[in-house]
Amino acid sequence: QVQPVESGGGSVQAGGSLKLSCAASGRTFSIYDIGWFRQAPGKEREFVAAIRWGAGWTNYADSVKGRFTISRENAKNTVYLFMNDLRPEETAVYYCAARTSSVTWAAGSWGQGTQVTVSS
Repeated sequence: QVQPVESGGGSVQAGGSLKLSCAASGRTFSIYDIGWFRQAPGKEREFVAAIRWGAGWTNYADSVKGRFTISRENAKNTVYLFMNDLRPEETAVYYCAARTSSVTWAAGSWGQGTQVTVSS
């Protein structure tokens, strides 16, 4: 099993930037991909971005394209989410999840989340 742990959340003003980290431990050799999700108060969890562990292919939600960048550092078993031009409506708990195959994300291993607060 893979255990992901998020870090790097905090408070920022609108238009600001933050970098989130997702450090994976355990059976990291089995990672298929890692994704970032977020959940705002009263809303459902939504997909933000994902990166294929081996090939490095990336996928983004339309709402963050051009502003967020996902990258990986395999030697550190870590995935980063660089977030630029943040908006107040992006205030949420951000989670990373690791999959060992192309199953649904719900079946992956999830971290505890890190809070991101964007003030106007």
